[in-house]
Amino acid sequence: MISYLEFEKPIAALEARIAELRVTAQDGALDITAEIRRLEAKSAELLASTYRSLTPWQKTQVARHPSRPHFRDYVRLAFTDFMPLGGDRKFGEDNAIVGGFATLEGRAVMLIGHEKGHDTQSRIHHNFGMGKPEGYRKAVRLMEMASRYGLPVVTLVDTSGAFPGVEAEERGQAEAIARSTEACLALGVPMVAAIVGEGGSGGAVALASAERVLMLEHAVYSVISPEGCASILWRTAEKAPEAAEAMRMTAQDLLGLGVIDRIVPEPVGGAHRDPAGTALALGKAIAGELAALAGKPADTLRALRAERFLRIGA
Repeated sequence: MISYLEFEKPIAALEARIAELRVTAQDGALDITAEIRRLEAKSAELLASTYRSLTPWQKTQVARHPSRPHFRDYVRLAFTDFMPLGGDRKFGEDNAIVGGFATLEGRAVMLIGHEKGHDTQSRIHHNFGMGKPEGYRKAVRLMEMASRYGLPVVTLVDTSGAFPGVEAEERGQAEAIARSTEACLALGVPMVAAIVGEGGSGGAVALASAERVLMLEHAVYSVISPEGCASILWRTAEKAPEAAEAMRMTAQDLLGLGVIDRIVPEPVGGAHRDPAGTALALGKAIAGELAALAGKPADTLRALRAERFLRIGA
């Protein structure tokens, strides 16, 4: 069952009408096949035209869609042999950031990413994808392990931001994020990051400071949420659509600014309509980037990272 966003109401109405006609057609009293096909074509065109002209705020809503695939979906659909590794060896386990060994198209990798969860119970378990200090310290530990074993690092970024709670600040949230960002930049093995949903603030950058940064077509990546930006600038979250427009947080804007290197197309209607197709496209894109980086010396990889970040905005 598809959950429709506010701007998808015309599409929802058409698809509901098609569903009604299909039920009617089952009794065989009327031949309405032609009408069903006409409405299906109209619905498909409306869906395609709607997603061709999404505003930044609408893209933000798509990036947050409750049915959008998350880390464990990509693990299941695009990777094999996933072996999760837990704990930061300092405080405890953080379920918002998941990582471990995996295989992508025959290549062993260290896979790390944010997991938001799909229902109330799993979202609470994964803290809605908002990493705590122990999560980022776990990421550092896994990156260092990957470097020792000569494994490339792949990260899947999908968080509204790092957890802002008092206990996280008490355990050194800012320092943990900085250490994770530093670990990315210092890696002696290839690193490819993909923004698959929300890329929020330092919580995203801490896992995305790679030499190649990919982004799904309808993902967003920004220093603050549109609501947070609007609350600061206009003293009201109701201005979030205007903030999203001004922040240039879409994949298309960020490619032009040099913040990301490549956009991975999503199926028509967004990743939530075809998770398997999205995972396949993302997996192939990441595998291609890893193949291009394979065999490069550690110093070259570090120089590539430094170069890409220093030229942003130039």
